[in-house]
Amino acid sequence: MKSIVIGAHLRREDVEPLARAIPSADLFLSAVPVAEQQALGDRELLLHVAQTRARLLEKATFLAIRYGFTISSDDDARARTAAHVAQWKATLEAHGDRVEMTLKVAAASPRARPDRREFTSGAEYLKALHAATHGASVDPQFGEQVEQRMVPLAVQHRWSHRDEKSIELAMLVDRASIDQVREAGEALKATGVAFLLSGPWPLEVFADADRE
Repeated sequence: MKSIVIGAHLRREDVEPLARAIPSADLFLSAVPVAEQQALGDRELLLHVAQTRARLLEKATFLAIRYGFTISSDDDARARTAAHVAQWKATLEAHGDRVEMTLKVAAASPRARPDRREFTSGAEYLKALHAATHGASVDPQFGEQVEQRMVPLAVQHRWSHRDEKSIELAMLVDRASIDQVREAGEALKATGVAFLLSGPWPLEVFADADRE
């Protein structure tokens, strides 16, 4: 039976009994079985995986593996993750008591998405799309508030342009700081800028975070 791999964990007890634990060198992969006839986009399956991820994170921090990573056997899982295990282990040992939080902010002056029909080449279209995406910016006063109230709570942080209408701040934070990050989010509501603060999440953006 095929399975979906959810994440990489330091210890077997961080996985069981919530999911099946697959040894992979010095780590354990969490996996949930999928019936042969069940589509990966099946709503019940998506909910089950999301709930399992959340419960696994409650037990211990793990490194997330992007949804859709399916395997046909334990050997298949080990073969496909072998090249990454050393880096994943180093990351988990360095940041095992930390999680990710995400702040998605509406752009102050969103750029219009280019119309593919107006371009004669794919390269020109991609260039225009890149410019529209990276041209979006956060309201300066809101950005200053984020830098003052939220960023200092993060061990590491990264701003990224997800699309032409929003910008995202990913933060690596200590579990003990989660409530403070949420309190900072409540304070930011007074700015009137639309944003979404979500998390905690397993390690993904910072899956390659350096050891401190």
